[in-house]
Amino acid sequence: MEWDWNFVWQIMPTLIQGVKITILATLLGSVLAAVVGLGIALARRSPNKALSRIVGWAAEFIRGTPLLVQLYFIFYVLPDIGILLPPLVAGVIGLGLHYGTYTAEVYRAGIDNVPRGQWEAAKACNLSARQTWTHIIIPQAIPPMIPALANYFIAMFKETPLLSAITVLELMNQAKSVANTYYRYIEPITLVGAFFLAISLCSVVLLRWLERRYGKIER
Repeated sequence: MEWDWNFVWQIMPTLIQGVKITILATLLGSVLAAVVGLGIALARRSPNKALSRIVGWAAEFIRGTPLLVQLYFIFYVLPDIGILLPPLVAGVIGLGLHYGTYTAEVYRAGIDNVPRGQWEAAKACNLSARQTWTHIIIPQAIPPMIPALANYFIAMFKETPLLSAITVLELMNQAKSVANTYYRYIEPITLVGAFFLAISLCSVVLLRWLERRYGKIER
């Protein structure tokens, strides 16, 4: 089968729509993963042992099961108990929860990396727990985490084709629809690979900049 440039330009608007949905799902999923990960990390450090263990077990369960299974559960099983979610919302929740368990470990490592003397100094200054976290711990813990968090968000971007399994009209789903309609697969599937490669390379360039900018923190 020969490459058809006319067909490429014909399907390009449809694929661009898929790219927009893919990027939107990645951005929303990343925000949710960042929030969920921080919540898990703080819960794991809670003096309440029961809370810490329950959250830890839940995080291990999510990490230990495939993302695709979780997406199916959220989109196809939850409606059986009355929870019906739109495809994109279900996909964002699935991505956010799954990668939130991984970002939690990044947060934990970053927080543990803050010298113990900083905690003791905050206590000596009679700072409240909130002031200690917002003014002392978080400003020192977050910058070294940024490259690792960016790596997970790039990985999330590459996982978005799984959302086609729950009917999200992201890039891969749009490409499959076009290919099945016209019985031509070489152009749409090749373009999907090209889009993912181009966006991933741009993300890697940004990641390298973040590593240079935030990778080393003077103490």
